[in-house]
Amino acid sequence: MKMNRRKALRMTGQVALAGVFGGNIAAVLADAESTGKMIAEFAGDATPVAGTITLTAPEIAENGNTVPISISVDSPMTAESYVESVMIVAEDNPNPEVATFHFTPASGIARASTRMRLAKTQNVIAVAKMNDGSVFTDTRNVKVTIGGCGG
Repeated sequence: MKMNRRKALRMTGQVALAGVFGGNIAAVLADAESTGKMIAEFAGDATPVAGTITLTAPEIAENGNTVPISISVDSPMTAESYVESVMIVAEDNPNPEVATFHFTPASGIARASTRMRLAKTQNVIAVAKMNDGSVFTDTRNVKVTIGGCGG
């Protein structure tokens, strides 16, 4: 095997992580319980229910380094009824909070898109908080493949 600078740096990083986490690199990943706590904190006293928000993400991502996602919330965006914020989380990422978008009635429409990095196949969850305190959620499972081989 030929050793180049990139391979040497990767191996050094892997050895360092293994040393810090006792060989269990999976320990740095979040889990559904910690993600649930994060969502509960965001939602406050409200219980998230399905509907009103739509999360769009690919079913299969050939490259976990750049996964396109978008959210849209069905809201009139008036002073009486609007979306305050939308949080996107990825259950098994080292840092599960991907992004939080903030809106006002002046936004006119509650829609946003971005790209995110996924560590592995996992659920991506979008949670929308409305100005009246209600909270809505949508979830998509994104399968991350390597090289598009489907495995």
